[in-house]
Amino acid sequence: MGVKGLAIVAVLWVLLQAPLSVAAQTGNHAGAKPPVSSSSSVEPQNAASPGTENEGIARDLQPPHITVANPPAPAPAPWSMHERISWAANLVLVLLGYVGIMMAVSLLKKITRQTAYAEAAADAANASAQAALLNAQAVIHAERPWILITVEPSRSLENSFTVMATNRGRTPARIIETTDRSKIVIDEKRLPAIPEYRHVERSAPFTPIILLPGEFTAIKPFSRDDVKGLCDSEERFKRIETWEEKVFLYGKVLYRDLISPADSPAHETNWCCWYIHGRQNSGLVIAGPLEYNSHT
Repeated sequence: MGVKGLAIVAVLWVLLQAPLSVAAQTGNHAGAKPPVSSSSSVEPQNAASPGTENEGIARDLQPPHITVANPPAPAPAPWSMHERISWAANLVLVLLGYVGIMMAVSLLKKITRQTAYAEAAADAANASAQAALLNAQAVIHAERPWILITVEPSRSLENSFTVMATNRGRTPARIIETTDRSKIVIDEKRLPAIPEYRHVERSAPFTPIILLPGEFTAIKPFSRDDVKGLCDSEERFKRIETWEEKVFLYGKVLYRDLISPADSPAHETNWCCWYIHGRQNSGLVIAGPLEYNSHT
């Protein structure tokens, strides 16, 4: 139990013993009355002794001398068998209660330590699971396909170009949708902050294209002859020739990787090109704001 426990038991034992002693002493003193002994001695008057009349009166008025004797304290009555058994039972109950309290406190401390250990283990397991998830996501991102956009000049037609989509990842990609649009503005700062695409009804549904790593496909051809088709007037075409206005082609490619679940969100590659119209030769280069050249 320790020094503190022994001190508590000793205090409880004294508190239990004190009422019994007090009760025993009170019972012994209840019926006893202290005897009072008195002794008086009055000197007889001596009629024959000489003296004055006043001296005789003073002797007659002298008070008697009283002496009170305190009786010795009675010895405490011995405990009866019932009192001894009751005292022993109370002491045993006190000891058992103290032991029970100590055991309960020790059990609560153990439960607290076990709870702290369980929480620490749960936190460690959660951190390990998060690390495993991040590692798996890193592996998936490292092995996923990446569709990048490039511009290739046509080998058969002069001043003609083709926007190409190439799989630069490590796994096959399935292209599920392509969208493109053209816009004539003064410069790229006049383009909408967010690319705008109008819905175009297709005469036939889009056929998905699967690209293996390193393979490419054409998604948008454009030539010098297509510029007049974009202009709504001859004056606008002349402004393009003098570079007062510029022609921008932009679009996006939606694709999925074959190693991800079917319900996973599709990846997206946005692209934007600037058509440079010259008097004899033309060009098509990647340009535009960052929002028009993003990847997911």
